[in-house]
Amino acid sequence: MPQMPLPKYHQVYLVLREQLDEGRFSDGVPGELALMAQFGVARVTVRRALERLSSEGLISRTPGRRTRLVVPAAAPATNGTGGSGGHAGAPGMARANLRGLLENLVTMGLHTSVKVIEVATITASTQVAEALQLKLGDPVQKAVRVRSTGAGPLSHITTYVPAEIARKFGRRELAKKPILMLLEESGVRVGRAHQTISARLADNVLAERLDVAVGTALLAVRRLIYDDAERPVQWLHGFYRPDRYTYELELSRVGSVDAKVWVSKDLSAQFT
Repeated sequence: MPQMPLPKYHQVYLVLREQLDEGRFSDGVPGELALMAQFGVARVTVRRALERLSSEGLISRTPGRRTRLVVPAAAPATNGTGGSGGHAGAPGMARANLRGLLENLVTMGLHTSVKVIEVATITASTQVAEALQLKLGDPVQKAVRVRSTGAGPLSHITTYVPAEIARKFGRRELAKKPILMLLEESGVRVGRAHQTISARLADNVLAERLDVAVGTALLAVRRLIYDDAERPVQWLHGFYRPDRYTYELELSRVGSVDAKVWVSKDLSAQFT
């Protein structure tokens, strides 16, 4: 039986909830008219979505005042194990095989085309500064690219690189080569990476650039690259169409009979 499409208000609600979780509206949620234009829906649809968010305690709506994000109380600290940069141990986190990753990127580059949307030097936000171990406001290169196959758009990639490292490449180079290759050509000795793989619903920008409907499920990848001196050199946010991209792993059991664990080996990233 074919799956029934989600009501429009629920699609808007889901996208807004993800954007709230990402801290996109720290200065206040856009007004109803702005959201109507963003999602191409009627006012009643936006209001139902906002009412749902309000009923869940995620936003505060007061007549005549701007809708505000409700900041949850800080969760108590736990004694769980952690890793470099505070990322290891998080759900969906994997230590990436850089050799296999670079090989996959080169293969992908030979069979796909890339469109550079934006390349600019910006000041590091709180999240970017924390990830790259920089000071708030330090200069970083932000690059946004859309990679496509013959079937159409495949991925939407945003990368952040410390400005001192990114001085040797810009829009022209990013249109021709994977950024990992450009980092190595710039003298960076790539050491390791941590990445998360999760799901994300397409907002209006991602939907337009990846040629999908707003609210479509995407494969979301966040990857933090370190050099061989354990310095973060690149933070990547990637969104992939799951109908055109598959990430493949091979799992092997190691250890004694009473203490076997699964160890992953990156095989390939398949795309169509």
